[in-house]
Amino acid sequence: MRRSALMISLVMTVACSSAGPYGYAPTYTPLDEEETAAEGAKEFDPVMAKRFPEEWRDKPVSIFGIVTSRGEGSGGGTRLTLSVRTLATRNLCDEGGDDTCRVTVSDREHAVVHTVVRLRSGDDIGENSIQVGSLVRIIGKFTDVVDNDDGNPIVNASYYRHWPGHHYVTSAAASYMRR
Repeated sequence: MRRSALMISLVMTVACSSAGPYGYAPTYTPLDEEETAAEGAKEFDPVMAKRFPEEWRDKPVSIFGIVTSRGEGSGGGTRLTLSVRTLATRNLCDEGGDDTCRVTVSDREHAVVHTVVRLRSGDDIGENSIQVGSLVRIIGKFTDVVDNDDGNPIVNASYYRHWPGHHYVTSAAASYMRR
């Protein structure tokens, strides 16, 4: 009886293990709060958003992008310019197991989007802060204004998740990582 309880406890511990904040797993693993924030959000489609902007306005969207610039945003937020990427179906991994897997996005840019986010303290300053080269997933709504310099849309983020540069890969890494 005691042995059975121990085995069940061990199985539950392994089954409940997390991919961690950076998603070290063979497939993309959203955080609990990320899943909640993403409910009802559409994956951003730059072609359709440009063609039918009224259908995208006031509806939550989900966007993965690599940060190409960071600056001050309105209302005390941080303004990020993102090179929009597509999330891969499976993450790339090395030979050593799940902890070698990295969230994987396309190597090719599909669009440019600007966003204003309220950064958490650990993401604002420090070694793992959001910087040029970081990957972010934002969930938010398009504003009624576009960027003055390039005319690209601006999204007010209600949620974000972030990966420092060395915690994700693009599909170009397939040359030295396996699926």
